[in-house]
Amino acid sequence: MTRPLTDNMEIFAGLIVLIACCCSLLLISNGNEIGGCSQTNNFFQYTNYRTSYHFQPSRNWINDPNVRQAPSYVFVWTISGPMYYKGFYHLFYQYNPLGAVFGDIMIWGHSASYDLINWFHLNHALCPSEPYDINSCWSGSTTILPGSKPFILYTGIDANGRQVQNLAMPKNLSDPLLKEWVKFSGNPVMTPPNGVKKDDFRDPTTAWQGSDGEWRVIVGSRSNNQGMAILYRSKDFMHWTKFQNPLYSSERTGMWECPDFYPVSINGTNGVDTSVLNPSVKHVMKASFNSHDYYMLGTYNPQMEKFFPHTDFEGTSSDLRYDYGKLYASKTFFDNVKNRRILWGWVNESDSRQDDIEKGWSGVQSFPRQIWLDINGKQLLQWPVEEIETLRGKQASIDDKKLESGSVFEVSGITASQVDVEVVFELPELEEADEFINPGSVDPQLLCNDKNALISSRLGPFGLLALATEELTEQTAIFFKIFRGHNRFVVLMCSDQSRSSLRKDVDKTTYGAFVDIDPRQEKISLRSLIDHSMIESFGGRGRTCITSRVYPQLATDKAARLYVFNNGTLGVVISSLNAWSINKALIGEEESFKV
Repeated sequence: MTRPLTDNMEIFAGLIVLIACCCSLLLISNGNEIGGCSQTNNFFQYTNYRTSYHFQPSRNWINDPNVRQAPSYVFVWTISGPMYYKGFYHLFYQYNPLGAVFGDIMIWGHSASYDLINWFHLNHALCPSEPYDINSCWSGSTTILPGSKPFILYTGIDANGRQVQNLAMPKNLSDPLLKEWVKFSGNPVMTPPNGVKKDDFRDPTTAWQGSDGEWRVIVGSRSNNQGMAILYRSKDFMHWTKFQNPLYSSERTGMWECPDFYPVSINGTNGVDTSVLNPSVKHVMKASFNSHDYYMLGTYNPQMEKFFPHTDFEGTSSDLRYDYGKLYASKTFFDNVKNRRILWGWVNESDSRQDDIEKGWSGVQSFPRQIWLDINGKQLLQWPVEEIETLRGKQASIDDKKLESGSVFEVSGITASQVDVEVVFELPELEEADEFINPGSVDPQLLCNDKNALISSRLGPFGLLALATEELTEQTAIFFKIFRGHNRFVVLMCSDQSRSSLRKDVDKTTYGAFVDIDPRQEKISLRSLIDHSMIESFGGRGRTCITSRVYPQLATDKAARLYVFNNGTLGVVISSLNAWSINKALIGEEESFKV
């Protein structure tokens, strides 16, 4: 679960893609109390900011798939253990059933899906009931053992306020919806070790099995000013022993929340099971801290029980991140049905706590993304799962259109508040780009903030104006700027929220990152999923991702517009643009689905 954005839960791996609340993000209490798993039937006022094809509960606060405590103004949820089981994908998430702000007591919400797109809500999976979790069921993960036996490992807050790790299993393995879970009589199975504070021990990951038959799992922690992944081993998945050293630790980070550890193939886009270990994989070590999800690529040595990264966390903007915007407390799982690894992350609100209360809901999940290793081996790539195509409606297309300096061109014929758009740009005057000296010493987010969508250079800014009004008084600009470096070109990608809303009481942070592509060898591409208050953007075919939450006052629903623009002094060409209106996903109660 995320603590001020700090906790984590994980995945089952097997026949179910179950999304378990990865980190238990703390919700601010509204003064109510919850006993057991009682449901509430309150209805709240919805606004134009509610998403249509991103997963979120019908009401109240969610976070980590699983996260822990978040800032008091957000309603968060994160995924703990996505998985696929007997024909259904499952999603577990941190949930406050009593309000749209973080609560004193958090539970595990549970939803299921046939296709990762349309979801129906089920009874809560885990609720506080025993001394070892009486003060909350926080983030964790799921693992599917041989024989298609799913288990949940989760963080409980016990009667003494300690974070302890607990085990739960399905009451009925023949139930494909896994509606009921039973807590292990031997809980807790892990308690804070010596040298670790009682509130710095949470978010167990999906487990992996070594060649010796033993299971391994890591728990996020902090000790002696080092963030770390504490390693535990078990022969039977019920009795766990701490290994003498962490799997990895770093002095340049804070508390590790929602850690994730998994292999990726070096030979293609297919995913591999979490227990795979051979020369054809690298390993990913991901940790959530400082409000972002960072990761390292490297090698796992099972004899030493040690992860060796190619590059350590530096505590600078050069550290690799899943997303350079708002995504946090993410979780991946291996989808063995389609041989892919899928990532979800929690995206919190950017308006006020009072706004969340008035809306009646807070927090949303990112659209599920397939994730794999770039062919150059230096970073991960992400792309929306192919199932989004089933929601596509009306299409608009543009080919070979020149955008002169100062051009703004509307993409018409689609629903701009609910759209999937991909545009590819050609740069006929690439060699004329402005010179950029020593880009390695520059923070790209600060650069985007200083050189926003209104500041012209030779090549850029050019890109999209999303959720814009007809007069452009409101607009969110997602754009590129291109510079000449020493024997190479530098591609800067920005998401500028500074003019996203006429409202004064919302966060309008501008985000930015470099995109590791050579525009001499490939065209510049941008794909954005726009969903009312959510914009997920993928630059360079998924090399750089930026997620933002925006709250336009005027550019909502049918009043929203989508434009392509070029504010650079040199012309660019739209090689191709395709935009599809996205139909509303079905997200509701089980009774509304044919199960």
